[in-house]
Amino acid sequence: MTPTFTVFSATCPSRQSLARIANKWTAMIVILLHEQPLRFGEVHRQMDGISKKVLTDTLRALERDGMIAHRVHDDGHARYELTELGRTLHEPLQALQIWAESHVEQVLDAQDRYDDAEDLARS
Repeated sequence: MTPTFTVFSATCPSRQSLARIANKWTAMIVILLHEQPLRFGEVHRQMDGISKKVLTDTLRALERDGMIAHRVHDDGHARYELTELGRTLHEPLQALQIWAESHVEQVLDAQDRYDDAEDLARS
Protein backbone atom coordinates (compact mmCIF):
# COMPACT_ATOMS: atom_id res chain seq x y z
CA MET A 1 0.00 0.00 0.00
CA THR A 2 1.33 3.45 -0.96
CA PRO A 3 1.48 5.82 2.00
CA THR A 4 -0.67 8.93 1.91
CA PHE A 5 1.29 12.11 2.54
CA THR A 6 -0.43 15.24 3.79
CA VAL A 7 1.16 18.40 5.13
CA PHE A 8 -1.77 18.68 7.54
CA SER A 9 -0.49 15.72 9.57
CA ALA A 10 2.04 16.71 12.23
CA THR A 11 4.11 13.57 11.64
CA CYS A 12 4.14 13.65 7.83
CA PRO A 13 7.60 14.22 6.33
CA SER A 14 6.03 16.36 3.60
CA ARG A 15 5.47 19.01 6.27
CA GLN A 16 9.23 19.36 6.67
CA SER A 17 9.59 19.78 2.91
CA LEU A 18 6.90 22.45 2.86
CA ALA A 19 8.55 24.29 5.75
CA ARG A 20 11.89 24.19 3.94
CA ILE A 21 10.57 25.53 0.63
CA ALA A 22 8.36 28.12 2.32
CA ASN A 23 11.45 29.61 3.98
CA LYS A 24 12.28 32.99 2.44
CA TRP A 25 15.98 32.21 2.11
CA THR A 26 15.30 28.87 0.43
CA ALA A 27 13.04 30.53 -2.12
CA MET A 28 15.58 33.21 -2.93
CA ILE A 29 18.45 30.72 -3.20
CA VAL A 30 16.50 28.50 -5.60
CA ILE A 31 15.55 31.51 -7.73
CA LEU A 32 19.13 32.80 -7.71
CA LEU A 33 20.76 29.44 -8.54
CA HIS A 34 18.37 28.86 -11.42
CA GLU A 35 20.43 31.29 -13.52
CA GLN A 36 23.80 29.62 -12.94
CA PRO A 37 25.92 27.81 -10.35
CA LEU A 38 27.47 30.21 -7.86
CA ARG A 39 30.22 30.15 -5.26
CA PHE A 40 29.33 30.76 -1.63
CA GLY A 41 30.63 34.34 -1.71
CA GLU A 42 28.67 35.12 -4.86
CA VAL A 43 25.46 33.83 -3.28
CA HIS A 44 26.18 35.80 -0.11
CA ARG A 45 26.81 39.06 -2.01
CA GLN A 46 23.57 38.75 -3.96
CA MET A 47 21.40 37.78 -0.96
CA ASP A 48 21.18 41.10 0.85
CA GLY A 49 20.51 40.66 4.55
CA ILE A 50 21.46 37.01 5.08
CA SER A 51 24.21 36.17 7.55
CA LYS A 52 26.96 33.75 6.55
CA LYS A 53 25.75 31.31 9.22
CA VAL A 54 22.15 31.33 8.01
CA LEU A 55 23.32 30.99 4.41
CA THR A 56 25.57 28.06 5.34
CA ASP A 57 22.77 26.36 7.28
CA THR A 58 20.26 26.89 4.47
CA LEU A 59 22.64 25.64 1.78
CA ARG A 60 23.44 22.53 3.85
CA ALA A 61 19.76 21.83 4.44
CA LEU A 62 18.99 22.22 0.74
CA GLU A 63 21.88 19.92 -0.11
CA ARG A 64 20.64 17.34 2.40
CA ASP A 65 17.16 17.54 0.87
CA GLY A 66 18.59 16.95 -2.61
CA MET A 67 17.67 20.41 -3.93
CA ILE A 68 21.20 21.66 -4.55
CA ALA A 69 24.62 20.17 -5.06
CA HIS A 70 28.02 21.54 -4.09
CA ARG A 71 30.31 20.65 -6.98
CA VAL A 72 33.86 21.47 -7.99
CA HIS A 73 33.88 22.89 -11.53
CA ASP A 74 36.56 22.88 -14.22
CA ASP A 75 38.14 26.06 -12.86
CA GLY A 76 38.74 24.34 -9.51
CA HIS A 77 36.14 26.39 -7.64
CA ALA A 78 33.27 24.75 -5.80
CA ARG A 79 29.87 26.12 -6.69
CA TYR A 80 26.34 25.50 -5.57
CA GLU A 81 23.89 24.49 -8.27
CA LEU A 82 20.34 23.26 -8.48
CA THR A 83 19.80 19.56 -8.90
CA GLU A 84 17.07 18.18 -11.13
CA LEU A 85 14.80 18.09 -8.07
CA GLY A 86 15.74 21.67 -7.18
CA ARG A 87 14.94 22.83 -10.71
CA THR A 88 11.37 21.56 -10.26
CA LEU A 89 10.97 24.17 -7.51
CA HIS A 90 12.04 27.13 -9.61
CA GLU A 91 8.77 27.74 -11.45
CA PRO A 92 6.48 27.79 -8.39
CA LEU A 93 8.95 29.86 -6.36
CA GLN A 94 9.48 32.29 -9.23
CA ALA A 95 5.69 32.66 -9.42
CA LEU A 96 5.75 33.70 -5.75
CA GLN A 97 8.55 36.17 -6.47
CA ILE A 98 6.59 37.69 -9.35
CA TRP A 99 3.45 37.90 -7.22
CA ALA A 100 5.32 39.54 -4.31
CA GLU A 101 7.01 42.11 -6.54
CA SER A 102 3.81 42.82 -8.51
CA HIS A 103 1.60 43.29 -5.45
CA VAL A 104 3.94 44.96 -2.98
CA GLU A 105 2.22 48.33 -3.31
CA GLN A 106 -1.20 46.80 -2.59
CA VAL A 107 0.20 44.98 0.45
CA LEU A 108 1.86 48.16 1.75
CA ASP A 109 -1.40 50.10 1.26
CA ALA A 110 -3.34 47.39 3.12
CA GLN A 111 -0.82 47.47 5.96
CA ASP A 112 -1.10 51.25 6.21
CA ARG A 113 -4.93 51.06 6.33
CA TYR A 114 -4.78 48.32 8.98
CA ASP A 115 -2.26 50.24 11.10
CA ASP A 116 -4.31 53.44 10.81
CA ALA A 117 -7.44 51.57 11.95
CA GLU A 118 -5.55 50.04 14.86
CA ASP A 119 -4.23 53.44 15.87
CA LEU A 120 -7.79 54.83 15.83
CA ALA A 121 -9.06 51.92 17.90
CA ARG A 122 -6.37 52.51 20.53
CA SER A 123 -7.11 56.25 20.73
